[in-house]
Amino acid sequence: MVQRNLLTTVVGSYPQPDWLIDREAMKSARVPRVRYQGLWRIPEQFLPVAQNDATLLAIRDMERAGLDIISDGEIRRESYSNRFATALEGIDIDKPGEISGSGGNLTLVPRVVGPVRRTGPVQVADVEFLRRNTEGRIKVTVPGPFTMAQQALNEYYPDTESLAMDYAVCVNQEVKELFQAGADVVQLDEPWLRVNPDGAREYAVRVIDKALEGVVGVTALHLCFGYAAVVSDKPGSYDFLTELAGCCVQQISLEAAQPKLDLSVLRQFPDKTIILGVLDLGDAHVETPGKIATTIREALRHISSDRLQLAPDCGMKYLPRETAFGKLQAMVEAAAMVKGSLGLN
Repeated sequence: MVQRNLLTTVVGSYPQPDWLIDREAMKSARVPRVRYQGLWRIPEQFLPVAQNDATLLAIRDMERAGLDIISDGEIRRESYSNRFATALEGIDIDKPGEISGSGGNLTLVPRVVGPVRRTGPVQVADVEFLRRNTEGRIKVTVPGPFTMAQQALNEYYPDTESLAMDYAVCVNQEVKELFQAGADVVQLDEPWLRVNPDGAREYAVRVIDKALEGVVGVTALHLCFGYAAVVSDKPGSYDFLTELAGCCVQQISLEAAQPKLDLSVLRQFPDKTIILGVLDLGDAHVETPGKIATTIREALRHISSDRLQLAPDCGMKYLPRETAFGKLQAMVEAAAMVKGSLGLN
C-alpha cells in the first residue's frame, strides 16, 4: 500500500445555503441541543429533497477544492449533535430539559426519562447518499457519548457515567452500520472533553472505547474550543488532551490555528494520526497558502508527514460559503506546496 502524506479533509460541517436555512437565526441562536425546525426555510414536505440538493453542492465544493477526504457537509443537521441525540429512545423530545451551557447560559437539552436506546439507524441513509455521489474517500461524524451525556438533563440514571455508557452503546451500533454503508472514516465529536476535563479524566476514555468496541474501520475523535462564531477568546492549550493517547481511536482531530496551539503537544501521540486544524475560522479572510504551509512545517517538526492530516479548526457551517471554499482551496494548495518542497507523494 502506498503511504499518503499530508492528506486534506474537513472536520464535518460546511455552510448551508441561505435558501435552505435561516443563517441569521442560526447565528443568533445558541448551538441547538434539541430540535429547532424553525431554522429551515423550506416547507417540511419539500425539505428532504432540498437538503439532498444542498448536500450535492457541498460534495461538489469539497471535490473542486481538491480534498482527499470529504463529508456530506452535515447539511441535514441543525447542529452537530442534536439530530442523533434526539433520535434515541428514552428521551422526552416534547418536554426538553434545561442546563447551564458551556458559556454559563441556560440551554434547552434532551431530557432523559428512561433507558437510552437506539431503535434504528439515524445517519446511515446520509452515508449511503454520500457514497452514491462521490468516488472519493468519505467521512461521517457522530456526536460522542461523553458530550451527549453532558448535553442532557439526566432524570433517570444514577450518575452521568452510567448515562454516557448507554449513549456509547447507541453510538457503537450506529458506527458499525455507518462503516457497512460505505464510510471510510467515522469521527466522534467530543468538544465537551475540554469543557469538563475533570469528568473526562474520570471516565471519558472508557466510554469512548465502549463506543468503538469491535468496530472495524478508521476512527477519529474531534475536540475543540467551540465554533469561532460562538467562542472568540480561546486558550492556547487543552485541559484534557494527552489522556487520549491511551484510547482506541486512531485519529485525533485538534483545533490549533485560532487558539495558536503549541504544536509540541503532538509528540505526546506517537501512535495516533493527528488531524490538525490549520484554518482559523475566526478570521473572515482566506489564509494564503504560504501562511498555512508555515503551520504545516512547524507541525512536521513534531510528527511525521504520514501521520499528519490537515483540516479546518472546526466545522465550517457559520462561514460564508465562498469563504469556506476559498479556505479549503488554500489548504489544499499549501499541502501540495509542502509536499513538493519535501519530495513527498
